[in-house]
Amino acid sequence: MLRRFVPCLALCAALPAHAQQRDALADLINAYRATPGVCEGRQAEPAPPLTAHPALASVQVSTGTFLEQALERAGYPVERAEAIFISGPTDARAALAAIEGTYCRTLLSTQFSVVGTGRHGDSWLIVFARPAPPSPVTQLPAPEAAGKLILDAVNAARASERSCGEQHFAPAPALTWNAALGDAALVHSRDMASQRYFSHRGKDGRVAADRAAQAGYRWRRIGENIAAGQDTPEDAVAGWLSSPGHCANIMNRDFTEMGAAYAISSTREVPRVYWTQVFGTPR
Repeated sequence: MLRRFVPCLALCAALPAHAQQRDALADLINAYRATPGVCEGRQAEPAPPLTAHPALASVQVSTGTFLEQALERAGYPVERAEAIFISGPTDARAALAAIEGTYCRTLLSTQFSVVGTGRHGDSWLIVFARPAPPSPVTQLPAPEAAGKLILDAVNAARASERSCGEQHFAPAPALTWNAALGDAALVHSRDMASQRYFSHRGKDGRVAADRAAQAGYRWRRIGENIAAGQDTPEDAVAGWLSSPGHCANIMNRDFTEMGAAYAISSTREVPRVYWTQVFGTPR
């Protein structure tokens, strides 16, 4: 007998997956999507089949946890997700029969592309989802290559006159890449990412001039821009150009060389990119 039947959009009880029943119910859901019959008083259109995914079948969701967060922790970020929890059916056919009338719209939704079901005794958790698109962070080139993309964007900006807040700058000569400044930028980005802070002053007290000297750069003038959260080099530069102080560093014709790099925080559920750009003029 059906004891409990509620949609679980935000939180529900944790249920271990039951492999055989999970596969059977996913197959039955797809068969229903192929020939749905009547839904909410109207003849329903067939829907494409869903892909069964083990991450959805084994997700552990406890009270107070949002479904999307639980899936993300399980290594399966989603753009959209919905779950149905039922208690009572003794097999997959009975489970589908229990939900197809009330939840036919969810069962037939084309907003989902994957499904997973878990069973513990006579309790069932059915999760529908659409995977999140790949994060641009996963497509980033190596830190030095990204740094040189920053250099290209900076030189494109320096090629034209520009106002940075109330300061007006004439076009400035192109900067050249300096590997030591790139190393100094990478050290700071990695430090910010690993220790999850955002500051020009490192946790060890060092600032840009110290890091450049440590990297072997003998400088006469030094400057630094930092950013966090942007997913691409171009976005980082666009953010700096929209900030008067950072923009002024970019347009400063007294700088002749540059290095830049990024690092990704691995201690966050959602990756966060930390960018550092170091300007210099050698002695």
